[in-house]
Amino acid sequence: MYHQAVFDEPLILDIKGRRTLKIPHEGEKFSAEIPGVMAREKLEIGDREEFSVIRHYVKLSEMNFGVDTGFYPLGSCTMKYNPKINDEIANLEGFRMIHPLQDSNDVQGALKLLYELTGFLKKITGMDEITLQPLAGAEGEFTGLSIVRAYFECKKELNVRREVVVPDSAHGSNPASSHMAGFDVVQIPSTEDGTVDLEKFKEAVTEKTAAFMITNPNTLGIFEDKILEMANYAHSKGALLYYDGANLNGIMTKTTPAKMGFDIVHLNLHKTFSTPHGGGGPGSGPVGVVEKLKDFLPYPLLTYDGKYHIDYVPPKTIGKVASFYGNFGVLVRAWTYIKMMGEEGLRDACESAVTNSNYMRKKIQEFMPVPGKTIKKHEFVASSNGPNMPKAGDIAKHLIDNGVHAPTIYFPLIVPEALMIEPTESATKAEMDLFIEKVREALKIPHEIFEKEPVNLKVTKIDDVDASKNPRPTVRMMKKLGEFKQQVI
Repeated sequence: MYHQAVFDEPLILDIKGRRTLKIPHEGEKFSAEIPGVMAREKLEIGDREEFSVIRHYVKLSEMNFGVDTGFYPLGSCTMKYNPKINDEIANLEGFRMIHPLQDSNDVQGALKLLYELTGFLKKITGMDEITLQPLAGAEGEFTGLSIVRAYFECKKELNVRREVVVPDSAHGSNPASSHMAGFDVVQIPSTEDGTVDLEKFKEAVTEKTAAFMITNPNTLGIFEDKILEMANYAHSKGALLYYDGANLNGIMTKTTPAKMGFDIVHLNLHKTFSTPHGGGGPGSGPVGVVEKLKDFLPYPLLTYDGKYHIDYVPPKTIGKVASFYGNFGVLVRAWTYIKMMGEEGLRDACESAVTNSNYMRKKIQEFMPVPGKTIKKHEFVASSNGPNMPKAGDIAKHLIDNGVHAPTIYFPLIVPEALMIEPTESATKAEMDLFIEKVREALKIPHEIFEKEPVNLKVTKIDDVDASKNPRPTVRMMKKLGEFKQQVI
């Protein structure tokens, strides 16, 4: 079933070429205003023909795996297929060639798109105002928590409200963002059914709490059915509720964070609304707030008075969190997706994601434990911690070796040997069945086979411990350590 290309392709530095380009003024000295520490006598780009470089990177792309290649079931990452119409619209010259410093009169169409997208996201979340500025989900978290900080600073309560409460199933960025915003983190445990322990929650949420931060459905793919009780209790203590929108696709159009009692929401457009995701590339993490927090949003905000403007500064703004007004190309893609889908299409996407998740959960549950409540939303977490079962990492490598992308492994930490699986609505039954069969197959493989896998890839088995403790991700670093060996081509 293996279907990826494997080339014996050298590093770009090892490809020998012939001189095809004369750089103007090469060898001459210039008195450019470049700091001495940054100036280089020589560019280590070598002499390689254009076709050699193109062929090199095309081969690398053919060895890669992505959402255009096949099923990509990374749990809590929502790696769904990105419709090509999104890219087509974003690449229209009127969008692609504009500049963020152009006068607003010259970009009314672009501003209208952003204004409409803001309206769509308000309806989807139930929030009263939205900023599109944050460039990623993690930056959205930091923005939201900075608003929490500013709110309590304005109320002169910040010296007391120093804590953010998070469940032990939270995304790792939640406590990280909380610390970055200057708060202490209080972690509360989950019950055996995979939801927040309500009694521990009530012990943790006090007059010291600034915010309770949670995603719903949670990282086990389970809907927190006591969320209204938790919201009411947190509000009774004067705390705010923060909704991590990473899992919004599990409840989209069925309910909203506002109906659950949340005050602040960040969204991952690169997850729920089908824009590029991963590889350190573009992202977008809009933040929505209820009425009482509108004045704290980053500036500028969009307004409309017969014309579209992008110059409103909220009176108690936390300031800018990114240049200009967000990642415009990604925002265009999200607008395109929502316009194309409509409310009915978004509902279908939600229902299909949940149906696919429960189909896979039911099949995998036949031979592997799936902790927590039975019915899941958009994702589920299986565990290979049973008797004589292989490790999650070994299962992942076996899947990769058979042309099937592995799920997220070893997260959330509350499930031992976790495999976090999210098919999204864009997985076909055939792809899901193949994945299920390969997981089942992995449970029957002798341990010595795992010691060798993967064998079908250009990159074979690595030392995971050494790679984690002593990372050497670049050729430059390997050269510095004297570990880089030039290939002979």
